[in-house]
Amino acid sequence: MIKKTLLLFSVSFLVVLVIGGLLDYWPYLVASVYCTVSSITFLVYKWDKRLAIESTDQPIRVPERSLHILALICGWPGALIAQQWLRHKSQKRAFIAVLWLTIIINTSVLGAAYYWQLL
Repeated sequence: MIKKTLLLFSVSFLVVLVIGGLLDYWPYLVASVYCTVSSITFLVYKWDKRLAIESTDQPIRVPERSLHILALICGWPGALIAQQWLRHKSQKRAFIAVLWLTIIINTSVLGAAYYWQLL
């Protein structure tokens, strides 16, 4: 149930951005950036998941800091989708807490930019 809710939340956010861009509520560039960075973030999560499965000795992995930076710079929908769909980084409570902090920060900045008509 929670998995479907989080997937729906992420996809809905992207859809609202795209529709808002098409209706000129904000520049279409906003939706483009979110969709592009989310896609890149999803692929990085997928790559890290593959590295985690394949490597046994001294694994070279994507640092969690990098995953959080991608989420913070508009990639959080892709991060949330990857976390739920690929079941990667979905059990580490500290990681999840920081991910939600990045989501709150990112959406707050976006909301403030829209409110103050910076977009």
